Amino acid sequence: MLLPVRDGLSTLPAALQSLRRQTLADFELLAVDDGSRDGSAELLARAAAGDGRVRVLSTGGAGLVAALELARREARAPLLARMDADDVCHPERLRLQREHLEAHPELAGTGARVRLFPRHRLGPGWLRYERWLNGLVRPEELRRERFVESPLAHPSVMLRASALAGVGGYRDGPFPEDYDLWLRLLGAGLALDKLPRVLLAWREREGRLTRQDPRYAPEAHRRLKLEHLLAGPLRGRGRVALWGAGENGRRWARLLAGAGVEVALFLDVDRRKIGRTIEGAPVLGPEAASAPELPFLLGAVGAVGGHENIRRHLAAAGKLEERDFLLVQ
Repeated sequence: MLLPVRDGLSTLPAALQSLRRQTLADFELLAVDDGSRDGSAELLARAAAGDGRVRVLSTGGAGLVAALELARREARAPLLARMDADDVCHPERLRLQREHLEAHPELAGTGARVRLFPRHRLGPGWLRYERWLNGLVRPEELRRERFVESPLAHPSVMLRASALAGVGGYRDGPFPEDYDLWLRLLGAGLALDKLPRVLLAWREREGRLTRQDPRYAPEAHRRLKLEHLLAGPLRGRGRVALWGAGENGRRWARLLAGAGVEVALFLDVDRRKIGRTIEGAPVLGPEAASAPELPFLLGAVGAVGGHENIRRHLAAAGKLEERDFLLVQ
């Protein structure tokens, strides 16, 4: 188990207790103190003194990716699980994930469904993300949604150490390190899935990195998606089509143009947009989806239900996901 900690004293006891209660007893906890000043390091030292499975490491405050990489290099097990100091594991989590990976050697890793808490802090956006995230279970579901949003909750994941090492471990940069890892694993042709059970209570709080650090901002996510699109599905493609002439589609048109990819046309169902020119490209109606010369298409509709609508229209036009189109957000 890889557990980076920075000033987690208020929640760390519950996280550690959830690990002590695991029905799988044969595991090692690599707890990395990343420059804590609140007593977390002392709590970890006491935990290690009382439990031989706990090893405490320190980065001196070098940051999350440095902490994860230190723990990864020090780990001795072939399977690496993750959690954060403010989350709580279901007692069966490690046992079920290990058994699943042992039964499915084709998988590079597996996650689990999560439940965000405390519920009173969650707005509609977080609840929609939780439903979307928990709806992705099979490898093909995670793969097809990979450019929409991060398809796995990082603290819920167990990975093969060999798969993680094979793609170079965690990468540091101006982007979310977990999402970058999923895109690299999937881009290498590896398979990830998710157990269809809630095995992690995932805490939402004001101070989490995803709220404060610019590496986790929406624009950083889009730049990362673009990087992986250009290295993979869009490699060698000089022009694309976009479904969605709204704000999300226009944003993607500018990103693509900045990377040297021409947006040949937009498709949209909004009659007020059809016939217009947006970002230098004509807007056509959904009937244009059946054109045999339609370039590779990115579905970039932000509205709820928009992706299902795009898939329905393109399937009716004989288009195949991955071969002819992908969805982005």
